[in-house]
Amino acid sequence: MNTKNKNKFLSPGHNACSGCGQLSAVHAVMRGLTPDTIIANATGCLEVTTTAYPQTSWGLPWIHSLFENASSVASGIRAALDKQGNHTTKVLVQAGDGGTYDIGLGLISGMWERGENILYICYDTESYSNTGIQASGSTPYGAATTTTPNGEKSVGSTQVKKDMLAIALAHGLKYVAQTAAGFPDDITNKVKKALAVSGPAYIQILSPCIPGWKINYDEAAMMGKLAVKTGLYPILEYTNGKLSASSINANFKAEPVNTYLKGQGRFKHLTEEDIKHIQSLAEENIKKYRI
Repeated sequence: MNTKNKNKFLSPGHNACSGCGQLSAVHAVMRGLTPDTIIANATGCLEVTTTAYPQTSWGLPWIHSLFENASSVASGIRAALDKQGNHTTKVLVQAGDGGTYDIGLGLISGMWERGENILYICYDTESYSNTGIQASGSTPYGAATTTTPNGEKSVGSTQVKKDMLAIALAHGLKYVAQTAAGFPDDITNKVKKALAVSGPAYIQILSPCIPGWKINYDEAAMMGKLAVKTGLYPILEYTNGKLSASSINANFKAEPVNTYLKGQGRFKHLTEEDIKHIQSLAEENIKKYRI
């Protein structure tokens, strides 16, 4: 075996979209892991694009679950390891926002309530990307999806994006963080920090979806950066329940949200009034998360 490939936890050759924001985020996550890691992966784009039978892109023990029960599968893995007296092997859950915000929320809550030593990572594409770009609990205001289409009497999604970080914090997690594709070193560092914590941890990564967001193949990283720079999706870190790091700090100078919205086909129908409303959401974040 080529020694350069021994620690390649995600190999090339998968069939994700060119420039996929999720896959770039996953590569950054993998750099934060060690070979002594087991992954439970929910159904979704990540599973479909990396494990087309009879091949796999994974270089770590990897188990496919249903959409909703990756956290329960991880709980079983953790229990078996602990029964063996193995408290060093790390257990990682990977899922999209559909499996996290919606379908799997109850099982995630149980895992967190039990205080199990498992890292849960949500790749937030802001829709059910794998099944046709339907709205999820993470879909932001104004986004056009196949279940929230825009029209003469519709702005697209009218819901408020669910605050999964607040839900994680309400469960008493010692480490909760948010980041975005386009910041690979930040992703990797947050994974390392989360794995050093005893007990459950949660990391949420904005992962721009090429077809869902209707962006060009080379724009996912840029969109992740713009989401952070506008304040719509700040980089955050909570340690022991306290906001310990934020991209909204003394050096933060917000860019207008339209710099982020105008390049995405899912937002092209928005009026000036709609954009003003989204700008107000960003400003609320800037007040809430400034340190």
